Amino acid sequence: MRVFVTGATGFIGSAVVRELFAAGHRVVGLARSDRAAASLEAAGAEVHRGALDDLDSLRAGAAGSDGVIHTAFIHDFSDFPGAARTDRRAVEAMGEALAGSGRPLVISSGTGGLVPGRLGTEEDAGNPDSPAAVRIPSEVAALALADRGVRSSVLRLPPSVHGEGDHGFVPALIGIARTTGVSAYPGDGTNRWPAVHRLDAARLFRLALEQAPAGCRLHGVGEEGVPVRDIATVIGRHLGLPVTSVPRGAVQDHFGWLGGIFALDVPASSALTRQRLGWQPVQPALIPDLDQGHYFEPALTEH
Repeated sequence: MRVFVTGATGFIGSAVVRELFAAGHRVVGLARSDRAAASLEAAGAEVHRGALDDLDSLRAGAAGSDGVIHTAFIHDFSDFPGAARTDRRAVEAMGEALAGSGRPLVISSGTGGLVPGRLGTEEDAGNPDSPAAVRIPSEVAALALADRGVRSSVLRLPPSVHGEGDHGFVPALIGIARTTGVSAYPGDGTNRWPAVHRLDAARLFRLALEQAPAGCRLHGVGEEGVPVRDIATVIGRHLGLPVTSVPRGAVQDHFGWLGGIFALDVPASSALTRQRLGWQPVQPALIPDLDQGHYFEPALTEH
C-alpha cells in the first residue's frame, strides 16, 4: 500500500514509518518544513508538502494514497481547544478525499479523555467533562466516515508513549524534578497512567491500517495503569532525589501545566484491540524502560 502519514517525522510517526517499510508498504509523509522533508527523504519516504491547517494539501495527500495514518497533532497546551479544532478539520478533509473508496483512515487520539477512576475500554465514547474532551469531536468525525465508505478507525494512545527519543510527559516530569530538587507525585500517588512502548504502538497503527474494521475504536495500551508514585520513585532513584507527595491542592503550583495530567486516574484496557487484531505488546514496560537509563541522559531531558 501507498500510505499517507501525517506526523511522519515525530516520535510516534517516525516509528510508524519504519514499521510500514518493514511490512513492505510505501510511505508518503507530510512535511511542513525543509528539515522535515530532508528527514523523510533520508528515511526513504516520499515527501508531500503541507501542514495540518492546509486542508487542500491534506485532501491531495489522502486522495493519492491507498490509506492514511494520522499521527500529527499541534501540541500547544496554551490553546488546546484550538489545536483540537485544527485536528478535527484535518480529519474531515482527509475523510472527504477517501469517501466512497473503502480505503483505511487511522487517526490517533488519547485515553486521557476517558471516565476517571475505572478501567476504560474501547467501547467507551469518552468523558465530556475531561480536559481532554476537546479531542472527542475528531473521534466522532472519524467514526462517522464509516457510513461514507471509509474504513475509519480511532487509535487511542495513553499518556505515556515511551521509548528512546521520548520528549513528552515523562521527560517533562524529569525536568521538573531536576528544577525543584524533589521527585514528586500528586496526593497518595495511587492514580494510574496507562502506558505503551512506541514500537508496540507503531505496530498497532500498521495492523489497524491493514485490518481494522470500519468505525472501530482501538486502544494502544501495553499497561493498563502504572501508579504515578512508581514513576516518581524511579525518577527519584535515577536522579538521587527525595521522593515526596504534593497535596492535591498544590499540584498545579508544583507541576505547572502538567499537574492536571499527572493527577489523572485513567486506567485503560486493550483487551478488545488485542482480540480484534492479534496485537501483543512485546517491548519493555514503562518502569523497566526508565530503568535502562536513556531517559536521564542530558540531551533528552534538557529543555
